[in-house]
Amino acid sequence: MIDLETPRRRELRPEADLRALVEEGRALGEVGAEELLAWAADAFPGTLAVACSMADAVLPHLVAQAAPGVDVLFLQTGYHFPETLGTRDAVEATMPVRIVDVLPELTVAEQDERFGARLHDRDPAACCRMRKMDPLASTLRGYEAWVTGVRRDEAPTRAATPLVTFDERHGLVKLNPLAAWSFDELVDYAVDNGVLVNPLLHDGYPSIGCRPCTARVAPGADPRSGRWAGTAKTECGIHL
Repeated sequence: MIDLETPRRRELRPEADLRALVEEGRALGEVGAEELLAWAADAFPGTLAVACSMADAVLPHLVAQAAPGVDVLFLQTGYHFPETLGTRDAVEATMPVRIVDVLPELTVAEQDERFGARLHDRDPAACCRMRKMDPLASTLRGYEAWVTGVRRDEAPTRAATPLVTFDERHGLVKLNPLAAWSFDELVDYAVDNGVLVNPLLHDGYPSIGCRPCTARVAPGADPRSGRWAGTAKTECGIHL
């Protein structure tokens, strides 16, 4: 049984030390996700976080095997599909992880009052910044490394995603253990290991974001074409 009340280590090392660890991680080469995460658990004890959109629980499942009790950051934007919130709750109930709800400064109602209703339609970049990017940046200050589920096959903007890098924007190490995985490999892992997936993945939503800004995708189309459909926006900004 994992004691999820154990205090977390928060004695963060200087940037120079973290950059040295990036070079150590890169020296591993194109290793598998399990090997990379085993290294990360040893390199960042108590200062490792997982960012999870709850499109599936593959990433928390993988990281928890190497680092039981790891913090899983969930961006509570206020605009999620019910299925996404249900997946979040199921992960919290069934996995040895700590769900950390990352909250924006303003509630949806407060944002509507200050900036007008449906800001996501008029200025999606501003909405993403206030509800995702700024809250995440604030939360990541408490960690030395974060793990994401970014995959190279998701979009041309992600094709060169490295396994290990230094996140210049947030000032910590960024790990992308699923970078070389395909969508089919992700699904196969979930099936083989009985891992939770968001029901929307099987309902035409291969990439799941906030409800107002996510549409179904036609079979064979770009998996992210349903995100901010009809606009030039392709990323919320977190992984740029």
